[in-house]
Amino acid sequence: MMSIDESKPPGAESANAVGVPRQVWVVAAAVVVGLGMALLDTTIVNVALDAIARDLHCSLGAIQWVSTVYLLTLAVVIPLAGWSTERFGSRRVWMAAVTVFTAGSALCGAAWSIDALIAFRVLQGIGGGLIMPVGMSLIARASGPERMGRVMSVVGVPMLLVPVLGPVLGGIIVDTISWRWIFYINVVLGAVALTLAARLLPRDPTETTAPPLDRLGLVTLAPGLAAVVFGLSEVQSHGGPTAPAAWGPIVGGAALVVLFVLHARRAPHALIDVRLFRRAPFLAAATTIFFAGAALYGALFVTPLYFQLARGESPLTAGLLVAPQGIGAALAMPLAGRLTDRIGGGIVAATGLFICAAATVPLTLVTGHTPYAWLVVVLLVRGLGIGASLMPTTAAAYATLQRSEIPRATGAISVLQQLGGSIGVTALAVSLQSRTHATGSASRAAAFTAPFTWALALAAIALAAAIVLAVAGRRAARE
Repeated sequence: MMSIDESKPPGAESANAVGVPRQVWVVAAAVVVGLGMALLDTTIVNVALDAIARDLHCSLGAIQWVSTVYLLTLAVVIPLAGWSTERFGSRRVWMAAVTVFTAGSALCGAAWSIDALIAFRVLQGIGGGLIMPVGMSLIARASGPERMGRVMSVVGVPMLLVPVLGPVLGGIIVDTISWRWIFYINVVLGAVALTLAARLLPRDPTETTAPPLDRLGLVTLAPGLAAVVFGLSEVQSHGGPTAPAAWGPIVGGAALVVLFVLHARRAPHALIDVRLFRRAPFLAAATTIFFAGAALYGALFVTPLYFQLARGESPLTAGLLVAPQGIGAALAMPLAGRLTDRIGGGIVAATGLFICAAATVPLTLVTGHTPYAWLVVVLLVRGLGIGASLMPTTAAAYATLQRSEIPRATGAISVLQQLGGSIGVTALAVSLQSRTHATGSASRAAAFTAPFTWALALAAIALAAAIVLAVAGRRAARE
């Protein structure tokens, strides 16, 4: 299928892409608060884990399940996003997901024990697992592929700033109020998101399609993804990827995912339409999304630790020092969005990933005395590259789809983003852990060269995939 934005010659816009209708911005505004709320939860909670452990009198091993169980629930729920929107309608599923997430957040804030908190995080994860794919589906359907670049360039600013600034906000909340407000803040945001959705989102058709639930796909893909995510989370705490507690779930989960793929190739209503990956532009975009997410979230995990462990800064100061990366992304996105609609997402994404990779090189050379001013400039430039790559890649993936294909494709994109981020964090964390043991406490800064080198490698792979995406888009345009 020809991508609409790739079918135009460079510098030319089709007539229907001249302006973005008001209704598209209305839908985007209604969705972005909920998306930001869910993304905030991915980074803000980690800052509060130590305070939660002290207040609820539990071990660090137990407190890690506050994060792990949330990730596992996301992995189980995300594949259901496409089927649920087709069955019940996007607006209904969106409002239900935001309601469940908000209720789970309120219960997490009121948790009286670690067991209760973990149980309520499952409820929160059920809503959170649907918020991202359903929200992206709403935006993609409203904007259409010819406007996706510009719309995502605006929507993507808070979506990238929120995870980056999450540790800063989390540090302020924990230091000045209480860890419970890490969750209560979602109650306020959830109420706003529900109000906007009720007033601004178009109502679902009175008659919705009722595709049968892919039960075989559900019992293979959902536990398979959960097992892989669980295994990745166990890599750090059980001595690396060779530990049975880590590779056992990873291998078993991967086998279930393979079974799902074999099933989905023939199933008429699979949870995720794997046949989309037969299209070269979609496959290249999906690969870029996977590795770009790994490079981004892996570096987001390691960079604050460098400032804290190697330079002795507080979590709040470390968060502020990392913030220029989010600022750079916010500055680059509007221009990247306009260029995406003009010349195609592949070319823009490849340029952004080249900038990101180039700016990662200085991070592989950090020491315990690298000037902060230099690091701020490096992170700002790296943010410019991220802002010019992630959203154009997503827009390029959606540009290859018909509107009827969007719900099932959104699940695939969300799964790849989730797994890419998990693998990126795990790879860099294991690298940091092994280097820390090898160098000892006397040279903590030297331990960070290896994980930043991993981040560079992941960015380079994403760059290669983006180049393939640009070439495939041009080839499709000529055909």
